[in-house]
Amino acid sequence: LIKPFLLSSIAAILSLITSTNRPVWVRNRTAGQNFWATAESFDDDQWKAQFRVSRATFDYLVELIGPAIKRRRTNYRVPIEPRRRLAITLWWFARSGEYRSIADMFGVGIATVCIIVRQVTVAIVERLYRRFVSLPSGQRLDDTIRGFRQRRYPQCAGAIGGTHIPIAPPRDNPEHYLNRRGWHSVILQAVVDHDVRFTDVYAGWPGSTSSATVLRVFQKSLLSDGVEIPLHLIGDASFPLKPWLMKGYGEPHQLSPEQRRFTFALASARSVVDAAFTRLKGRWRCLLKKSDIDVSMMPRVVAACCVLHNVCQQRGDGFLPEWSFETDPSGNYLVQPETEEYEGDAYCTAEVIRHAITYDLLAVLQS
Repeated sequence: LIKPFLLSSIAAILSLITSTNRPVWVRNRTAGQNFWATAESFDDDQWKAQFRVSRATFDYLVELIGPAIKRRRTNYRVPIEPRRRLAITLWWFARSGEYRSIADMFGVGIATVCIIVRQVTVAIVERLYRRFVSLPSGQRLDDTIRGFRQRRYPQCAGAIGGTHIPIAPPRDNPEHYLNRRGWHSVILQAVVDHDVRFTDVYAGWPGSTSSATVLRVFQKSLLSDGVEIPLHLIGDASFPLKPWLMKGYGEPHQLSPEQRRFTFALASARSVVDAAFTRLKGRWRCLLKKSDIDVSMMPRVVAACCVLHNVCQQRGDGFLPEWSFETDPSGNYLVQPETEEYEGDAYCTAEVIRHAITYDLLAVLQS
């Protein structure tokens, strides 16, 4: 009886030892950490060239979202610190490179890069969107109206426009995402102020959708010279003419001098939209290329990039000329669909308002 008892006791002890000291295999990644360690010693110009923001802006972003992207330490490994998490995400935003190359550069796993990009993107949107992207009101609204007036256009609260963001063909209803150029996209529709900052962002509609369908706007009014002149947005020919949304006249060869002047003034003031989209896509080139990120995640990626754009604009973190994709000879970027003119306009109150601006307010402003 003693021998079986001893054997069973030994077996129990061995079982306990092996269950509590089971080895954990963790792949040790150190090669990519050399780049990150080197990056921390970059001078300001090198840092901005790599991460598309100044070191001061980067540190500011870490301060704002660091607590949201910090992970707890476990018994198995030391968590990736918030600074490296943000750096990985900005690198992906700036280049939309392959996950494998980013993983090698930063010393993490490929799946980890995917997870980090999504987690940091969500943190930027949830923590910073309402703080940095909002329609102007109060003093900001007064400044916006004054800013557009200095651009020779009156009563304007913002310029609205849209652009297509490339995506990989989605599994569900891919034909809905085909735009007029024949490639898959989601639409970013945004309102921009006089300082080239986004004040309203709406992204995610399939590329086949018209600007009029996507339209999201706001409305305020102001009386002027007997005609109610609403405080309004300005848009291009793809938008409907509304009391709160003015656009230029069509058929330029048949316009009066005053109508041509109005159309030119509106287009000139509206150029802030094109400038905003150029800076947004030039800095964050993930919005220029088809990425393998799921289409359901793209609206958050677009919104996060718009937030980062506004942070840079607000902090004076300038856009470098070499980032402009429009002058990049090596960039084989997808051509945007041509503007589809909205044809549902009819004579209405909006036409009366446009006439009043054309022949009264604009003449006074430009005299």
